[in-house]
Parts: sequence; structure tokens; C-alpha cells
Amino acid sequence: MVEIRIMKTEDYEAVHNLWLSIKGFSIRSLDDSFEGVSRFLKRNPGTSIVAEDEGEIVGAILCGHDGRRATFYHVCVREDRRKQGIGKAMVVRAMNELKKEKINKVALIAFTKNDVGNAFWKSIGWKQRLDLNYYDFVLNSENIESFVAEG
Repeated sequence: MVEIRIMKTEDYEAVHNLWLSIKGFSIRSLDDSFEGVSRFLKRNPGTSIVAEDEGEIVGAILCGHDGRRATFYHVCVREDRRKQGIGKAMVVRAMNELKKEKINKVALIAFTKNDVGNAFWKSIGWKQRLDLNYYDFVLNSENIESFVAEG
């Protein structure tokens, strides 16, 4: 039986290993380090979610908010556990936690090449925004992005 629960700092190693198992997944050297994720969880207690089955993490969502809007980061389900309702259950749990904090809107970014992810979000009712451009600016060039190999 899969348990959908709030992520703890102690889950980091298992969650990081899950990220490394997802083909095409993007990892940042500082943000996704133990220290970076611990800082994120401390700043956003109770909104990040894991799916655990018999002691093994099979899904995860990093979720944080600024008091107004929330963002989902690194949403993933282990490849062999997809299409079992785990992703949707994690999303619902995270959104319920956000509602408790009076957050009214959630956003996420999915790579355009992520066909599986984009299909998932559309299938559960999320709307793709075509009316805006997404910009970012790197403040720390030591926060290197790398991708898990495609195959």
C-alpha cells in the first residue's frame, strides 16, 4: 500500500536517488544538494510530498510558496510505478496542504521535451499558459544544472 505523506529531511537520500533514476531529469548542484533541499523544506514545512511503498520512496514533489502562490518542483514517480494514481495522489495531497495555508494558486514548469509529464498535467486538469514568457536569471554560477542521461 502506497503512503502519501509529507517529505522530511531524512527522506533526502532516497528522493535524490529517485531523481537520479528519472531519464532527462534536471538536477542543480546547490539547490538539489542535501543543504539546499533541507533549507527548502525548513522554509516550506508540510507542503512537499513523497509516495512511500514498503519503506521505499517511489514518488516525490518539492512544493513551496511565497504566501500567495505555490510552485511544484521536481515532480516525479519512479518509471515502473507510473499510471497507478501515485502522481495524482501526491498532487492532491500537496494541494490540500496548500489550501490549509490559504494558498490559492499553484504553478509548475515542465520541459517542453517532457512528453510524459506534459501529458500527465493535462490529463489531471492543469492548463498550459501560452499568454506569458518565463524568464530566469542565474545569480550563482556555481549552481550547475545537469541532466540525468536519456538512456
